[in-house]
Amino acid sequence: MSIKPLSIKSKLKPAPTSEPKYFVELKDGDKTLKLADPKATRSSLALMNLAAANGGAACHWGGPSALVEIMSVVHAKMFQSSQWFDDFNFVNDIGHAENGIYALRSILGYDDLSLDSLLGFRSINSKLTGHGESHLNPEGVLLSNGPLGSSVGQAQGLAMADKLAKNDRVTICSISDGASMEGESKEAFAAIAGLGKKNKINPFIMILSDNNTKLSGRIDEDSFSMDASFNSFETLGWNVIKVDDGHDLKSCLDAFNRALDESKKTPTLIWLKTIKGYPVKSTMDSKSGGHGFPIKAYSEDIISFLNEINEGKTNDEFLSVAKSLLQKPKAQSASSSVKKEKMQAGFAKAAIEMRKNDYPVVSVSSDLQGSTGMAPFHSEYPEDSFDIGIAESNMVSCAAGMSKAGFIPIVDTFAAFGITKGNLPHVMSALSECPLIAVYSHAGFQDAADGASHQSTTYISALSSIPNTNVVVVSSSEEAYELMKEAIADIKTKRENDQKASSYIFFVGRENFSASLGDFKYKLGSSQLVKKGSDALVVSCGPSLHQALATDKNYSVINNSSVNFCDLKLIKEELKNCNNKLITVEDHQIVGGMGAQLIHRLKLDGVEFECKSLGVNGEFGQSAYSANELYSKHNIDTQAINKAF
Repeated sequence: MSIKPLSIKSKLKPAPTSEPKYFVELKDGDKTLKLADPKATRSSLALMNLAAANGGAACHWGGPSALVEIMSVVHAKMFQSSQWFDDFNFVNDIGHAENGIYALRSILGYDDLSLDSLLGFRSINSKLTGHGESHLNPEGVLLSNGPLGSSVGQAQGLAMADKLAKNDRVTICSISDGASMEGESKEAFAAIAGLGKKNKINPFIMILSDNNTKLSGRIDEDSFSMDASFNSFETLGWNVIKVDDGHDLKSCLDAFNRALDESKKTPTLIWLKTIKGYPVKSTMDSKSGGHGFPIKAYSEDIISFLNEINEGKTNDEFLSVAKSLLQKPKAQSASSSVKKEKMQAGFAKAAIEMRKNDYPVVSVSSDLQGSTGMAPFHSEYPEDSFDIGIAESNMVSCAAGMSKAGFIPIVDTFAAFGITKGNLPHVMSALSECPLIAVYSHAGFQDAADGASHQSTTYISALSSIPNTNVVVVSSSEEAYELMKEAIADIKTKRENDQKASSYIFFVGRENFSASLGDFKYKLGSSQLVKKGSDALVVSCGPSLHQALATDKNYSVINNSSVNFCDLKLIKEELKNCNNKLITVEDHQIVGGMGAQLIHRLKLDGVEFECKSLGVNGEFGQSAYSANELYSKHNIDTQAINKAF
């Protein structure tokens, strides 16, 4: 007797019944197919990005613009049936291209999307998040995406399940060349082909956007050529259909029709040569392909940008919306004179200084050194710096090997990727006594606009329990500079004296903060009493500390950056001076976070006190224009601190 799955009703919306608002027509066999006009899709994409930029959010242009033609074809074919999800699983692994899919679907009228609804993109009130998230947008997103390569194996699972359940359904999965560098992607590539040979997987079509571009630049220049990897698909057992011009609609349609037929026998790859940033010359020529959106908030450059997309014939609707987006809000009051900068600036400065003093520091990055702050070290010491591509697990593992050989490696990426894809390698590096240093940025809710997949609200708990691993959450660039120097020196000294050296994992925010907390001497394992009060003690770290410092209550505030080897002596003394009332604040899950670890240690030490823990209470985040909006929603902002007792 064959096994039957649970009957789960799809939450995806039916295909639209009306024709696309703006369309082009192509012959499809003996029929005429109406496809969303690529120019209209790109125009909508540009306008939704400008609206997000006006709100203060970063967003993507190059990646989604490279996929417009093939996505127009795929949706035209999928949506020929009202209950399209009975015939197709559609999985987009290219999180940076999700906004292009929103724009396309607004032209099609899918899920009642319109140009007006696109203008809320990445705001806290919109389900159109920075990357596709099924927990907020189940009507349009089957599987959440964001961390590159994370959806490919899940798409494989869908196709395996359809085979087992005897469903007549095709799985379509889009992936980028950068994501193809990830280990989990490569595992799925081999498994899909292998299961295809055993007839244990339903028809599977993978669409590869190959433009030799990642966030920091050209893949072959910064890392290594992917040509050999892509040529190996046939050896693995894939049927490969190569399209030399991924921006030719007819070529895309012909390739997809072939894939629909040939995938019935063998998993099929459509290998598209695309141009990131197409068709705008400045973004096409950019080494990053216009990864972010090149138009600044409220800039009139949007008009010429639209005209270039539309070859000088931008329609009245798009021009009207563009002009409405140029209306700046009333000027805000003058900002504080306190110097602000990204906390990350201190890390590279310290690493460069220590390298000049003959410490054997090397940098091993995974594409994001420009965002994590380590790019200046790469510029200063290119021979001692490595970009191993979009492969965070490999980054940590190869750094461990370099550590074993006597170097002091610094790895860097976003916290969301370092703690997940790098977790087992961190365990093994500690087990093999290979101390290293990590700079993991955009921690907690700091990557606000990108949404839940990029918000690492488990960053402390994920690594704090690994033996010989010190977790440090810094609150200023000055603190980052001092503690990085000390960590490098500590590893060198202990290893030279044949002592066991521990790894240091530094977590840091994204936004600008005060460069200094005050006239303090920073030391690993020590805390700082940044504000003196008497009614209660607030203990925090990282960006959340700045929420605590803004309180108008008579609270003491301690910076507890050395999370899992904290300064218990100072905290106990100040707690006694504050009526034995403790408030812990963090943009981390309450379970296993800084507050949980501190309270546990205090209780084990026999300290009696009242406590309130402000943190994330078992929820995922979402896109927002700024982290402050998420702090407010999750009750970890200054107002919540004021109300704690």
